[in-house]
This record gives sequence, structure tokens and C-alpha cells, in this order.
Amino acid sequence: MNPSLIAIIGVFIGIISAYVFGYFKNNYSVGLLGNAIIGVFGSIFFTKLIGRFGVNPFKIFQNNYFDWYLFGIYVITAIFGAIFFQILIKKGITKLNKSN
Repeated sequence: MNPSLIAIIGVFIGIISAYVFGYFKNNYSVGLLGNAIIGVFGSIFFTKLIGRFGVNPFKIFQNNYFDWYLFGIYVITAIFGAIFFQILIKKGITKLNKSN
């Protein structure tokens, strides 16, 4: 695996986690396309944020050694990022709709 593939896997995991969270928590779903967009941006934002602390695709695959522990942290961060953004966006939408 190379670092680009690890980053793409993180984005796909973010999309899937946003879909699954929207499926089980219907009140936080923003539709099929909305969940996908939120999953992409949430996972990218959180994985870039944790990448500043040393958990990035280049550190995961360093010196032809794949670090499974860092990859697990990376995946969990992508999942939580997508879920956090989905909750944040849905709360913002409901707040905007209440003000009208």
C-alpha cells in the first residue's frame, strides 16, 4: 500500500460511516448525496487534523513497513470525523429552519 491509497481508503471509510450512521439514526440523515459529501469532508478534515500529530499516510507506510496501529487510529478518526460533521450539519440545518 502506498500513502495515496491509504488516504483514499480513509475517504471511503468516511463515506460508508456517514451512510451507516444516517441509516441507523434517521433524524441525522441529510439524504444520499448529502451523506456522501459530509462523509468526504468530515473524514478529510479530521484525518488532516490528526495528521498534524503524526498519524498520516506517510507515517503509516514508512520504510516499506505498514503500521497497523496507526492505520487503526487513522480509520477511527475518519469514522468519527464523518459522524461528527453529520451531526454538526444536521443541527445547523434544523437551527436555520427554526429561525424562519
